[in-house]
Amino acid sequence: MEQDTHKEGKHGTRLERLCKPSRSGVGDVAKITSAPSVPGMSRIEASFVGDFFEPHRHDTYALGLTMQGIQAFQYRGERRYSHPGRIIVLHPDELHDGGSGTDQGLLYRMLYLEPSVVREALGEMFKGLPFVKAPILDDPALQRAMIEVLGQMGGQMEGALSDLAASDAISAIAQGLVRHSDIVAKRPDKSCIRAASLARDFLYENAFRTVRSEELEEITSLNRYALSRHFRASFGTSPHRFLLMRRLEFARSMIEEQQPLADVAFTVGFADQSHLTRHFKQAFGVTPGKWAQYITQ
Repeated sequence: MEQDTHKEGKHGTRLERLCKPSRSGVGDVAKITSAPSVPGMSRIEASFVGDFFEPHRHDTYALGLTMQGIQAFQYRGERRYSHPGRIIVLHPDELHDGGSGTDQGLLYRMLYLEPSVVREALGEMFKGLPFVKAPILDDPALQRAMIEVLGQMGGQMEGALSDLAASDAISAIAQGLVRHSDIVAKRPDKSCIRAASLARDFLYENAFRTVRSEELEEITSLNRYALSRHFRASFGTSPHRFLLMRRLEFARSMIEEQQPLADVAFTVGFADQSHLTRHFKQAFGVTPGKWAQYITQ
């Protein structure tokens, strides 16, 4: 990786884990892995050496995260080069090719979003679709949103992408595209702020079970993408993250009461103890076991 694209303070440690060489490595044999489909979204991981994709067009947004090597592609009349940690944004119906920029090979993950999904995620706040002039971006917030989606595949499979997590990620990605375009947003009305508060109260009351986007749509009268936007504007985080943190806070209280970790994981709604451990460490910087050890010293 290029040193300027993976400093911990800039891009965080999650990308570091994704960018570690895969078990299979980037060898001479090309490989494409497709992740489970989500409505309006498809995802792949690809590794190869040299030129690979001939000039072609998608009818979707194509957003890539370069992980190892240099990603080279012809786009809008210029040869482009993306380094690890950078984000590629290709617009629907734009001609492009794809290959490795060095003989060491290339590993990257790609997210394909249907324009209708982006349009729905933006709602009535904007007219038309965002057009990002720069095809290679260095945007930590957008990168984090993409990792939420692209980290759930390949050698880093962390379980199925939940409905609520997918909605939040798509909303954040759509907003990231807007940040790099010239579209101007409208101001939210009071009813949208009230809807975000209703969703927050519902998530509090149902923190230990799976909450689906349809439930929040029903109680707020907002579609999932509008709700994600207004929730983040009101509370500084997404509904999915808010729900996750409530579980982790209660888990921490149970750990401080010296409850067995397997019981804690089950009680607060995690699939198993390893699932709890992964998210607990991401939120608090140490494992649940170490937290229990430190808190009783």
